[in-house]
Amino acid sequence: MAHLVTVHVIVPARNEQDCIARCLESLVRQQGIVFRITVVDDGSTDQTRAIAESFPTVQVIRAPEPGPGISGKCNALITGAQQATAQWLLFTDADTVHYPGSLSTAVLEAETHDVDLLSYSPEQETDSWGELALMPVVFADLVRTYPTERVNDPSDPAVAANGQYILVKHEVYAALGGHQAVADKILEDVELARLFKATHHKILFHHGAGLVRTRMYRSCRAMCEGWTKNLALLFPHVLRLALIRILELVLILGLTISAAVELSHQNWFAGLILLAISGFFYVIFLLRVRRAHFPVRANLMALFGLPIFSSLLVRSYLHANVRGAVTWKGRTYAHSAPQQAANSSTKKELS
Repeated sequence: MAHLVTVHVIVPARNEQDCIARCLESLVRQQGIVFRITVVDDGSTDQTRAIAESFPTVQVIRAPEPGPGISGKCNALITGAQQATAQWLLFTDADTVHYPGSLSTAVLEAETHDVDLLSYSPEQETDSWGELALMPVVFADLVRTYPTERVNDPSDPAVAANGQYILVKHEVYAALGGHQAVADKILEDVELARLFKATHHKILFHHGAGLVRTRMYRSCRAMCEGWTKNLALLFPHVLRLALIRILELVLILGLTISAAVELSHQNWFAGLILLAISGFFYVIFLLRVRRAHFPVRANLMALFGLPIFSSLLVRSYLHANVRGAVTWKGRTYAHSAPQQAANSSTKKELS
């Protein structure tokens, strides 16, 4: 028997022809709950709209061009939410895949914990060498910076959410102004969660193992552009973090090379000591990366992701603080001073 709670699933999509079919196939097969799906075409120039329209139970609408200072994604989400009447709204990205029964499970979890906003950090698919190397390193520091026990504590100012999966109570969302209230923010997911928490509405955020998965980036260019957009807003003291991660790489590799040199000269004691120290720091590195929920092969590749991560941290800092703008999916967004100040405050709270 279907659960009587209703959900309106809203999927913003801009040039997502490579992944939207997989997303919609997983959504239309959800059971145990009454729901409808709306795809909001955000000015796609590929086959995204045609693919979405091939699903007879999926409503497809077109978002108008965003106004000045409004992000394309927020504009699409605002458009999708305007006609929604369901008790719950699920905002989920076109690159996600939803496990069977995950929609009813999410609503049940939100109701059981009496939360107004529930967000999952999806399982990450990593298919290329670049993804295997970089993604675990980034997410390891995200887990460290945004610990769920703090985020889920109503008395703690720490806040986080993942825009790939945000389930909100419609009544509360509308009362707070929804995505319209955060329409000028680059990290609209975190800002929406901040709005809920600041107004004393309970949020819940955790890893979505067995519920939803995603492949965030399908090319090195997209991965570089995406993290350049986000890293300076996600992490406090971006340049310091870049330096720390480079030093971590130098320490592990430097000690390993030094140990190899000593052992090649049959300086066994010095070589073994250096190897043991190198191994100790590498184990610490692996334990940190392991918390990011990636498979073993990704964890083993992650050491090579440290220089890439460091360079992207610097690149993100330069775009945010020197260029003053970032580019994403053919649109350029300014880093406004108010947004930088707001995120700076949050970063201090999380550090």
